[in-house]
Amino acid sequence: MQELIKLNLLDLVLAVGLMVISISLSAVENLGLELNLALATGRTILQLIVLGYVLEFIFALDNVWAVLGLLAIMLTITAIVAQNWIGKKIPRVFPLVWRSIFFSTTVILLYTEFLIIQPDRWYEARYLIPLGSILVGNALNSAVVSGERLVSTVKQFSGEIETHLSLGATPQQVVKGYRRDAIRSALTPVLNQMLLIGIVSIPSFTNGQLLAGTKPLDAVSYEILIMFMIVTTNLITALLVTQGICQQLFNSLLQLNDI
Repeated sequence: MQELIKLNLLDLVLAVGLMVISISLSAVENLGLELNLALATGRTILQLIVLGYVLEFIFALDNVWAVLGLLAIMLTITAIVAQNWIGKKIPRVFPLVWRSIFFSTTVILLYTEFLIIQPDRWYEARYLIPLGSILVGNALNSAVVSGERLVSTVKQFSGEIETHLSLGATPQQVVKGYRRDAIRSALTPVLNQMLLIGIVSIPSFTNGQLLAGTKPLDAVSYEILIMFMIVTTNLITALLVTQGICQQLFNSLLQLNDI
């Protein structure tokens, strides 16, 4: 099979032409997206070029601390984003999300590295960085969806919750159903994706592997592994995040806090 065709500078300039077409169409149709498209184009180019150099450096360095350091930076940025989405009135959201995603991704990565892939060195950058970044990115979505859904639902039904509390129900009993719905909402997108994967479209990871010259059956084997890793990571993350938020919704007198 032919090796991956490399793109030169002219190819990338022509690729930018696709965004020029998008900006032009937005202007013709008065969509008002020209500035957003231009900013997204610039940020995509800059961020991916920086990422390319960083990965080149880390791959060449071949050091466990460099690999773990990059994943830690990704995890920290992810926790900051999740904190902004879930709500600033919930105390200690940042460490809660950080710990939750760290635990879920670490457990799944170690399981995969030592029991399934079994590379010569468990910290090989070519495996740990791509798999870790995929899990962290998906865990972010799970944390945000489950956390934001739980907080918004509690706000919406605060009167009902306080009524149940006044009648003697415990906080765990009151929020059990809301927490379950929040977790289910976080898992729904990836479950829907699994139902349609390989039928409606070819997954991005598989496409990348095919472009790199990997045999189709080898590519889909990794896609199966990654999907199962994502589901388990997302579920663990949602469980931990919602449990942590539930513990912060009530004060020592078992009263609902102002959120």
